[in-house]
Amino acid sequence: MEETETTIVATRKDLQLPRRFFHMGSGVTVAFIYNFLLTHQQAVSILGTIACVLYIMEQVRINYPEFSGNFEQFSKYLLRAEEQLKESAGIPFVMGLLLTILSFPKPIAVVAILTLAIADPLSALIGIKYGRLRVVAHKSIEGSGAFFLGCFASTALVFLGYAPTTGTALGLAFFVAFTVGVFEMVPIRLDDNLTIPIFTAAVTWLYCIVLGISVY
Repeated sequence: MEETETTIVATRKDLQLPRRFFHMGSGVTVAFIYNFLLTHQQAVSILGTIACVLYIMEQVRINYPEFSGNFEQFSKYLLRAEEQLKESAGIPFVMGLLLTILSFPKPIAVVAILTLAIADPLSALIGIKYGRLRVVAHKSIEGSGAFFLGCFASTALVFLGYAPTTGTALGLAFFVAFTVGVFEMVPIRLDDNLTIPIFTAAVTWLYCIVLGISVY
């Protein structure tokens, strides 16, 4: 795939590995730092600041194309063609993380962030490279299976330390991964960087209440 200067031709059908790994690395880093190093208020303050800075940078990139060369080293690897003239997925990504941390208890927010960071790009990579069986447009069984495994692993990893038994933690992980996996296949027009963490957190909290798992 050839690119000239700042022209970006990548689409959703391209693997675009730097973008996927940046997405994954950023989300896992946020989850790790929030879980082990930051209080709720500290995480909100830091992410809020990052969201503001990113939004300003995006507005400069979009509205002052004469300065676009300053972003070329990043944009050619991280943006898609349709994002050249509008806000990139980075804005809903950061907002999804921020709203999730603002709205939910720490372990639930961490599960939601890890699901966005691991299950979402894993689903895209497997679906693009190996996806053959389709139930809905643009979603493959193979990709959805990868999403399920990523969400299951993320939930189990966090809740093995909160659930009363290993079986309860694995049961929670299964129900969360199945429910969010079905939701992820629904063709809604909202950015999944925003919908996946919030929906995952809401579903996880609901199942925690049903299963009697304390998250405080």
